[in-house]
Amino acid sequence: MWLCPPCPPTSLCSWLKLCSHRGSLMREHGWNTVSNLIFILPPLYGAIQTYKDGLEKRYLAAYVTLTAVGLGSWCFHMTLKYEMQLLDELPMIYSCCVFVYCLYECFKYKNTVNYLLLFLLIAYSLGVSLVYLKLKQPVFHQVILYTLQIACIFKSLLSCSYISRVYPWLRGLGYTSLSLFFMGFVLWNVDNILCEKLRELREQMPPIVGAVTQFHAWWHILTGLGSYLQILFSALFPVLEPSCCVWGFPGGFPQEKIFSSFSMLSFLETAAPSGGQVVCSEQLEYT
Repeated sequence: MWLCPPCPPTSLCSWLKLCSHRGSLMREHGWNTVSNLIFILPPLYGAIQTYKDGLEKRYLAAYVTLTAVGLGSWCFHMTLKYEMQLLDELPMIYSCCVFVYCLYECFKYKNTVNYLLLFLLIAYSLGVSLVYLKLKQPVFHQVILYTLQIACIFKSLLSCSYISRVYPWLRGLGYTSLSLFFMGFVLWNVDNILCEKLRELREQMPPIVGAVTQFHAWWHILTGLGSYLQILFSALFPVLEPSCCVWGFPGGFPQEKIFSSFSMLSFLETAAPSGGQVVCSEQLEYT
Protein backbone atom coordinates (compact mmCIF):
# COMPACT_ATOMS: atom_id res chain seq x y z
CA MET A 1 0.00 0.00 0.00
CA TRP A 2 1.09 3.57 -0.58
CA LEU A 3 0.56 4.30 3.11
CA CYS A 4 2.84 1.48 4.19
CA PRO A 5 6.49 2.53 3.69
CA PRO A 6 8.99 -0.16 2.73
CA CYS A 7 11.36 -1.59 5.32
CA PRO A 8 14.09 -0.81 5.94
CA PRO A 9 13.73 2.90 5.15
CA THR A 10 16.70 4.92 3.94
CA SER A 11 15.79 8.22 5.60
CA LEU A 12 18.20 9.87 8.05
CA CYS A 13 15.52 10.20 10.75
CA SER A 14 16.25 8.06 13.80
CA TRP A 15 12.58 7.41 14.63
CA LEU A 16 12.28 5.21 11.56
CA LYS A 17 13.80 2.35 13.55
CA LEU A 18 10.22 1.50 14.53
CA CYS A 19 9.48 0.33 11.02
CA SER A 20 8.90 -3.19 12.31
CA HIS A 21 5.58 -1.99 13.78
CA ARG A 22 3.98 -1.87 10.36
CA GLY A 23 0.39 -1.43 11.51
CA SER A 24 1.18 1.54 13.71
CA LEU A 25 3.58 3.00 11.17
CA MET A 26 1.04 2.70 8.36
CA ARG A 27 -1.57 4.68 10.31
CA GLU A 28 0.92 7.26 11.54
CA HIS A 29 2.48 8.01 8.19
CA GLY A 30 -0.90 7.79 6.51
CA TRP A 31 -2.06 10.80 8.53
CA ASN A 32 1.33 12.49 8.09
CA THR A 33 0.96 12.06 4.34
CA VAL A 34 -2.64 13.21 3.92
CA SER A 35 -2.13 16.21 6.22
CA ASN A 36 0.17 17.70 3.57
CA LEU A 37 -2.88 18.63 1.52
CA ILE A 38 -2.95 21.88 3.51
CA PHE A 39 0.44 22.69 1.96
CA ILE A 40 -0.81 21.90 -1.54
CA LEU A 41 -4.40 22.99 -2.18
CA PRO A 42 -4.60 26.50 -0.62
CA PRO A 43 -1.22 27.60 -2.09
CA LEU A 44 -2.27 26.31 -5.52
CA TYR A 45 -5.40 28.44 -5.26
CA GLY A 46 -3.30 31.41 -4.16
CA ALA A 47 -0.83 30.94 -7.02
CA ILE A 48 -3.61 30.80 -9.61
CA GLN A 49 -5.28 33.93 -8.26
CA THR A 50 -1.94 35.75 -7.98
CA TYR A 51 -1.18 34.98 -11.63
CA LYS A 52 -4.66 36.00 -12.80
CA ASP A 53 -4.55 39.33 -10.96
CA GLY A 54 -1.02 40.18 -12.07
CA LEU A 55 0.47 40.57 -8.61
CA GLU A 56 4.22 40.56 -8.14
CA LYS A 57 6.07 37.38 -9.02
CA ARG A 58 7.54 37.05 -5.53
CA TYR A 59 4.11 36.07 -4.21
CA LEU A 60 3.67 33.56 -7.01
CA ALA A 61 7.08 32.12 -6.07
CA ALA A 62 6.03 31.95 -2.41
CA TYR A 63 2.89 29.96 -3.20
CA VAL A 64 4.72 27.64 -5.62
CA THR A 65 7.54 26.86 -3.17
CA LEU A 66 5.00 26.22 -0.40
CA THR A 67 3.25 23.77 -2.70
CA ALA A 68 6.62 22.13 -3.39
CA VAL A 69 7.09 21.63 0.35
CA GLY A 70 3.74 19.84 0.55
CA LEU A 71 4.47 17.60 -2.42
CA GLY A 72 7.93 16.74 -1.08
CA SER A 73 6.62 15.99 2.39
CA TRP A 74 3.85 13.84 0.87
CA CYS A 75 6.42 11.78 -1.04
CA PHE A 76 8.69 11.48 2.00
CA HIS A 77 6.04 10.24 4.41
CA MET A 78 4.72 7.93 1.71
CA THR A 79 8.11 6.25 1.09
CA LEU A 80 10.49 7.20 3.96
CA LYS A 81 13.32 7.25 1.43
CA TYR A 82 16.40 9.49 1.72
CA GLU A 83 15.82 11.01 -1.73
CA MET A 84 12.27 11.93 -0.76
CA GLN A 85 13.53 13.36 2.54
CA LEU A 86 15.67 15.78 0.53
CA LEU A 87 12.62 16.58 -1.59
CA ASP A 88 10.84 17.41 1.68
CA GLU A 89 13.51 19.31 3.59
CA LEU A 90 15.36 21.35 0.97
CA PRO A 91 12.19 23.07 -0.34
CA MET A 92 11.55 24.13 3.26
CA ILE A 93 14.76 26.16 3.12
CA TYR A 94 13.91 27.60 -0.29
CA SER A 95 10.36 28.55 0.69
CA CYS A 96 11.55 30.23 3.89
CA CYS A 97 14.02 32.28 1.84
CA VAL A 98 11.16 33.37 -0.42
CA PHE A 99 9.10 34.27 2.68
CA VAL A 100 12.00 36.35 4.01
CA TYR A 101 12.19 38.23 0.72
CA CYS A 102 8.43 38.84 0.62
CA LEU A 103 8.25 40.06 4.21
CA TYR A 104 11.28 42.32 4.02
CA GLU A 105 10.02 43.85 0.77
CA CYS A 106 6.34 44.16 1.69
CA PHE A 107 6.47 47.91 2.44
CA LYS A 108 7.96 49.03 -0.84
CA TYR A 109 5.73 51.17 -3.03
CA LYS A 110 7.14 50.30 -6.46
CA ASN A 111 7.26 47.06 -8.40
CA THR A 112 11.04 46.72 -8.14
CA VAL A 113 13.45 43.89 -7.39
CA ASN A 114 15.93 43.99 -4.52
CA TYR A 115 18.75 42.24 -6.36
CA LEU A 116 21.15 42.31 -3.41
CA LEU A 117 18.73 40.58 -1.04
CA LEU A 118 17.73 38.18 -3.82
CA PHE A 119 21.37 37.25 -4.51
CA LEU A 120 22.13 36.76 -0.81
CA LEU A 121 19.14 34.48 -0.29
CA ILE A 122 19.92 32.39 -3.40
CA ALA A 123 23.55 32.05 -2.35
CA TYR A 124 22.44 31.12 1.16
CA SER A 125 20.07 28.45 -0.16
CA LEU A 126 22.69 26.91 -2.44
CA GLY A 127 25.33 26.96 0.30
CA VAL A 128 23.03 25.31 2.83
CA SER A 129 22.01 22.67 0.27
CA LEU A 130 25.62 21.74 -0.51
CA VAL A 131 26.60 21.58 3.17
CA TYR A 132 23.55 19.49 4.08
CA LEU A 133 24.19 17.04 1.24
CA LYS A 134 27.72 16.64 2.57
CA LEU A 135 26.97 16.42 6.30
CA LYS A 136 23.66 14.54 6.13
CA GLN A 137 22.74 15.75 9.61
CA PRO A 138 19.04 16.54 10.20
CA VAL A 139 20.00 18.76 13.16
CA PHE A 140 21.88 21.05 10.78
CA HIS A 141 18.76 21.38 8.64
CA GLN A 142 16.62 22.15 11.69
CA VAL A 143 19.00 24.89 12.88
CA ILE A 144 19.07 26.53 9.44
CA LEU A 145 15.30 26.24 9.03
CA TYR A 146 14.47 27.81 12.37
CA THR A 147 17.03 30.56 11.83
CA LEU A 148 15.09 31.58 8.74
CA GLN A 149 11.79 31.25 10.55
CA ILE A 150 13.03 33.48 13.37
CA ALA A 151 13.88 36.10 10.74
CA CYS A 152 10.33 35.78 9.38
CA ILE A 153 8.78 35.99 12.84
CA PHE A 154 10.88 39.04 13.77
CA LYS A 155 9.80 40.89 10.63
CA SER A 156 6.18 39.80 11.09
CA LEU A 157 6.13 41.21 14.61
CA LEU A 158 7.54 44.50 13.35
CA SER A 159 4.95 44.53 10.58
CA CYS A 160 2.12 43.84 13.04
CA SER A 161 3.33 46.74 15.17
CA TYR A 162 3.42 48.98 12.11
CA ILE A 163 -0.04 48.12 10.85
CA SER A 164 -1.57 48.77 14.26
CA ARG A 165 -1.33 52.42 13.15
CA VAL A 166 -1.81 52.11 9.41
CA TYR A 167 -3.86 48.96 8.66
CA PRO A 168 -5.35 47.93 12.01
CA TRP A 169 -7.77 45.49 10.36
CA LEU A 170 -4.78 43.43 9.11
CA ARG A 171 -3.22 43.01 12.55
CA GLY A 172 -5.36 39.99 13.38
CA LEU A 173 -4.24 38.22 10.20
CA GLY A 174 -0.58 38.68 11.10
CA TYR A 175 -0.97 37.49 14.69
CA THR A 176 -3.12 34.55 13.57
CA SER A 177 -0.40 33.28 11.25
CA LEU A 178 2.23 33.62 13.99
CA SER A 179 0.00 31.85 16.52
CA LEU A 180 -0.51 28.93 14.14
CA PHE A 181 3.24 28.67 13.64
CA PHE A 182 3.81 28.64 17.39
CA MET A 183 1.14 26.01 18.09
CA GLY A 184 2.53 23.81 15.33
CA PHE A 185 6.06 24.15 16.72
CA VAL A 186 4.87 23.16 20.20
CA LEU A 187 3.01 20.08 18.92
CA TRP A 188 6.01 19.04 16.81
CA ASN A 189 8.24 19.10 19.90
CA VAL A 190 5.67 17.24 21.99
CA ASP A 191 5.50 14.57 19.31
CA ASN A 192 9.30 14.24 19.25
CA ILE A 193 9.68 14.10 23.02
CA LEU A 194 6.71 11.82 23.80
CA CYS A 195 6.85 9.75 20.63
CA GLU A 196 7.05 6.34 22.36
CA LYS A 197 4.30 7.10 24.86
CA LEU A 198 2.01 8.50 22.19
CA ARG A 199 2.43 5.37 20.08
CA GLU A 200 1.57 3.18 23.06
CA LEU A 201 -1.44 5.35 23.81
CA ARG A 202 -2.72 5.12 20.25
CA GLU A 203 -2.56 1.33 20.36
CA GLN A 204 -5.18 1.42 23.14
CA MET A 205 -7.46 3.90 21.33
CA PRO A 206 -9.93 3.51 18.49
CA PRO A 207 -8.26 4.61 15.23
CA ILE A 208 -10.38 7.76 14.86
CA VAL A 209 -9.66 8.88 18.44
CA GLY A 210 -5.97 8.04 18.07
CA ALA A 211 -5.81 10.27 15.00
CA VAL A 212 -6.30 13.29 17.26
CA THR A 213 -2.92 12.54 18.89
CA GLN A 214 -1.08 12.56 15.54
CA PHE A 215 0.77 15.73 16.49
CA HIS A 216 3.16 15.54 13.56
CA ALA A 217 0.16 15.70 11.23
CA TRP A 218 -1.22 18.62 13.25
CA TRP A 219 2.17 20.31 12.81
CA HIS A 220 1.73 20.00 9.05
CA ILE A 221 -1.78 21.46 9.19
CA LEU A 222 -0.95 24.38 11.47
CA THR A 223 2.34 25.24 9.76
CA GLY A 224 0.80 24.96 6.30
CA LEU A 225 -2.11 27.22 7.18
CA GLY A 226 0.18 29.64 9.02
CA SER A 227 2.47 29.84 5.98
CA TYR A 228 -0.46 30.48 3.65
CA LEU A 229 -1.72 33.30 5.87
CA GLN A 230 1.81 34.70 6.12
CA ILE A 231 2.01 35.05 2.34
CA LEU A 232 -1.45 36.59 2.33
CA PHE A 233 -0.37 39.00 5.05
CA SER A 234 2.67 40.26 3.13
CA ALA A 235 0.82 40.36 -0.21
CA LEU A 236 -1.95 42.67 1.03
CA PHE A 237 0.38 45.64 1.61
CA PRO A 238 1.29 46.39 -2.02
CA VAL A 239 -2.26 45.62 -3.16
CA LEU A 240 -3.55 48.45 -0.99
CA GLU A 241 -3.07 51.89 -2.45
CA PRO A 242 0.07 53.28 -0.72
CA SER A 243 -1.11 56.85 -1.19
CA CYS A 244 -4.36 56.31 0.64
CA CYS A 245 -4.60 53.89 3.58
CA VAL A 246 -8.04 52.57 4.45
CA TRP A 247 -9.27 52.60 8.04
CA GLY A 248 -12.73 51.05 8.17
CA PHE A 249 -13.81 52.48 4.84
CA PRO A 250 -17.65 52.62 4.78
CA GLY A 251 -19.20 50.02 2.50
CA GLY A 252 -16.07 47.92 2.21
CA PHE A 253 -12.71 48.61 0.56
CA PRO A 254 -12.41 50.49 -2.73
CA GLN A 255 -9.57 48.22 -3.92
CA GLU A 256 -11.62 45.47 -5.58
CA LYS A 257 -8.50 43.52 -6.52
CA ILE A 258 -8.00 42.56 -2.89
CA PHE A 259 -11.10 40.45 -2.89
CA SER A 260 -10.67 39.01 -6.35
CA SER A 261 -7.19 37.86 -5.28
CA PHE A 262 -7.97 36.79 -1.75
CA SER A 263 -11.62 35.81 -1.76
CA MET A 264 -10.78 32.93 0.58
CA LEU A 265 -10.51 35.55 3.30
CA SER A 266 -13.47 37.67 2.28
CA PHE A 267 -14.30 38.18 5.94
CA LEU A 268 -11.72 40.97 5.84
CA GLU A 269 -14.31 43.01 3.99
CA THR A 270 -16.32 43.28 7.18
CA ALA A 271 -13.39 43.23 9.60
CA ALA A 272 -12.92 46.98 9.65
CA PRO A 273 -15.22 48.97 11.93
CA SER A 274 -18.06 50.78 10.21
CA GLY A 275 -18.02 54.51 9.80
CA GLY A 276 -14.25 54.62 9.46
CA GLN A 277 -12.18 57.21 7.72
CA VAL A 278 -9.60 57.46 4.96
CA VAL A 279 -6.16 58.47 6.15
CA CYS A 280 -3.74 59.59 3.46
CA SER A 281 -0.13 58.54 3.64
CA GLU A 282 1.06 62.15 3.81
CA GLN A 283 -0.52 62.33 7.26
CA LEU A 284 1.44 59.33 8.58
CA GLU A 285 5.07 58.92 9.52
CA TYR A 286 6.38 55.68 8.07
CA THR A 287 9.12 53.85 9.93
